[in-house]
Amino acid sequence: MSITARLRADLVCGLGLLTRLPTGWLAHDGLPYSMTRSIWCWPLIGAGVNALVALAYGAGLRLGLAPLPAAGWCVAGLLLLCGGLHEDGLADMADGCGGGRDRARKLEIMRDSRVGSYGVMALVVALLVRITALAAMKGPAALLALPVAGALARAAMAGVLWRLPPARRDGLASTMDHLPRAARVACLGLAVAMAAIVLPAPRALTACAVALLASVVMYCLARWQLGGQTGDVLGATAVVTECAVLTALC
Repeated sequence: MSITARLRADLVCGLGLLTRLPTGWLAHDGLPYSMTRSIWCWPLIGAGVNALVALAYGAGLRLGLAPLPAAGWCVAGLLLLCGGLHEDGLADMADGCGGGRDRARKLEIMRDSRVGSYGVMALVVALLVRITALAAMKGPAALLALPVAGALARAAMAGVLWRLPPARRDGLASTMDHLPRAARVACLGLAVAMAAIVLPAPRALTACAVALLASVVMYCLARWQLGGQTGDVLGATAVVTECAVLTALC
């Protein structure tokens, strides 16, 4: 199978996993699909989605919107493009870790589709942080910060997925415990390269350091509370890392 076909298959997997964007125009029955191999393109997808909403944010400012409502609509667009997948993970993890007394109960709560008080609080804080951080930036700064935050957030997901074993034996994340080394290196390299290319050196270093710190915090929290990772843990990691990077850059 050609390299082009493999890259195309990885892109289909990544887009299907991380966004609600249609992938039918890319999909093909003969493509060698591999969810684990697709992690290399996660930072590209995160950067691309955030770049789209960054353009919408810039357009809103150009049309005369105040920074705060423009940032609010920008984050709304991000939720629409990604289907709130990562936010759903954040809410589930917050409910599980906040309401369960032991690991089994925490994981059981995380499976419940209902959102509890801990989940609501986590979502409100995450939305407020992103909106206010964007509004605090000047237009050009936000346009650059958003793609970088998106790339680093998805790389943080891959890092937690790589370092933590599955917390349960079923679920999508449990099938992705063996990540190809080349895909891991490419994932990290693309995220760091995105920051280095788009941002001045001091800000790029700050963004990468904050993303690393956020991923380590989520790794430690998931290991302590759940004994491993789940899809909800990965989604929560993406949201927390994105909030941290935007806060550091605002």
